[in-house]
Amino acid sequence: MRQIVLDTETTGINPKLGNRILEIGCVELKNRMLTGNNFHAYINPERDSEEGALNVHGLTTEFLRDKPKFHEIVEQLRTYIAGAEVIIHNAPFDLGFLNHEFKRLNLPSFSEHIGGVIDTLVQAKELHPGKRNSLDALCDRYGVSNSHRKLHGALLDAELLADVYLSMTRGQNSLGMDVEEEVDAGGALLEPIPLADIIFQPADADELAAHEATLSGLDKAVKGSCIWRATLAPQG
Repeated sequence: MRQIVLDTETTGINPKLGNRILEIGCVELKNRMLTGNNFHAYINPERDSEEGALNVHGLTTEFLRDKPKFHEIVEQLRTYIAGAEVIIHNAPFDLGFLNHEFKRLNLPSFSEHIGGVIDTLVQAKELHPGKRNSLDALCDRYGVSNSHRKLHGALLDAELLADVYLSMTRGQNSLGMDVEEEVDAGGALLEPIPLADIIFQPADADELAAHEATLSGLDKAVKGSCIWRATLAPQG
């Protein structure tokens, strides 16, 4: 599966008031692995940034004056994101700006170019209700180093978000069982042990009690009955 982790920086918070995108950063994931095939562009927004936005990203009008305009990078962006599932933190904000920029050029919306959207802010609120779920807060929670992040930058934030997303969703795969072939010291494949020769040892009382305590902890975490209880429940 091809996924693109995306972030933008803008001149303000509302494209309907004339605010524009001035930086786009994208990081590619394939099968949950970073590929190094990134996309990054500074863009001349053809206007000044509002003071609040400038304090966030620090990209001045002077710095952006000689950068390409959005219409000059849009075809490269369209090719890069085509058909991918896009991962964004607070997706409505970035999508609003991207769709607005595409509309200005009489192109199909950005949303029509991609294969779907994952909003990590929505995911984080579901996993951590009542907690701070900004990108910085999630970096702290998942042990992702952001000490080098003094100002917001689209590519840096996309890279941080990719690490956060992989950490936040790792549990979705942690209960799977990967079967690998075993080899001996000489590199030869070992013969699998027939199931008939395997001795099954039933759990004792202490082990059953520990298992029940683990299930109770999972019940508390999901505020209900965990999936293992549903799996283990007697069939009616």
